[in-house]
Amino acid sequence: MMRKFLPLVFVLCTAAAAADPLSDMDVAIRKGDFKQITSVLISQDGKLVHESYFDNDGAEGLRNTRSVGKSVTDMLVGIAIDSGKLKVSSPVFGFFPERHPVRYPDPRKEKITVEDFLTMSSLLECDDQNQFSRGNEEAMYLLEDWTQFAMDLPIRGFPDWVTKPADSPHGRSFSYCTAGPTMLGPVLEKATGEKVDQFAARTLFAPLGITKLKWQYTPAGPAMTGGGLQLRSRDLLKLGELYLNGGAWEGKRVVSAEWVKQSLSPHAQVDEDTDYGYLWWLKRFKQDGQTWRTAMMSGSGGNKVVILPEQRAVVVITTTNFQVRQPHAISEKLLTDYVFKALSRSLPAR
Repeated sequence: MMRKFLPLVFVLCTAAAAADPLSDMDVAIRKGDFKQITSVLISQDGKLVHESYFDNDGAEGLRNTRSVGKSVTDMLVGIAIDSGKLKVSSPVFGFFPERHPVRYPDPRKEKITVEDFLTMSSLLECDDQNQFSRGNEEAMYLLEDWTQFAMDLPIRGFPDWVTKPADSPHGRSFSYCTAGPTMLGPVLEKATGEKVDQFAARTLFAPLGITKLKWQYTPAGPAMTGGGLQLRSRDLLKLGELYLNGGAWEGKRVVSAEWVKQSLSPHAQVDEDTDYGYLWWLKRFKQDGQTWRTAMMSGSGGNKVVILPEQRAVVVITTTNFQVRQPHAISEKLLTDYVFKALSRSLPAR
């Protein structure tokens, strides 16, 4: 567990600097080989072993990591469930009787659960990766009431070329939909009786010593739980460490171990190498005959908090590559070309 931060030095390897993968990585980033990477932090066995910044904001800069914040929503939902204030099987629409009737009424909409939104597999016609989808997040941002936007979406269709949930791995059909976790913010407020930002400050951030942050708020008022939460790079690392440690921080329980296990277990398949947990990406990287299993908080621009359970490590990559082509591929190349090699050297034989 991370009890203190070490100086800004690379201590994973003892070879000469020219042979250090992370020293080489820093040089490549400064050359612009990875466009606009703003920070890279790595911890292993609870110690911060690498910390580099590539902009003027440095360690105190608040990082706009976009959808990385979705995984924070998972943490808050888990804390609410641990305290008995919410259930993963709770029907979401039932929290908002005042918003009925909704457009496109359908009994299947009334059965959509918290888990359906956590796993990006609700039956709502909502796909951020399809510009023609009625639920695309860009359409939501044009309106004032984002909860009503989600509730008014129709049920999605499954033409022959789309795999139906019953025929999909894990019994769910994945469709990336920001409106779902965004709606979980108002659900949390209904369930806990607290504003999302206040609930988060009391139950999650205070135990981790996180005091500097900036929420994005929806036009109707609630804190945005679909992304946009800004945190320092070191505090992003703490969140990764929390889940690497099974939900405990400095000997104190913050999130239950069972919730962390469920969050980092596959519930829907994204592609051949990627599953989806509870607002966490579960991706496998194959390199030099080895499979690297990761759980990732991931946001636009290639922003990532990567947990590597087998290597007992957490990696934070922050960027401003928002207008760059294939930014996630850029950040993942940084992982495979440099970080994985450094971790391979640092691990003792087992």
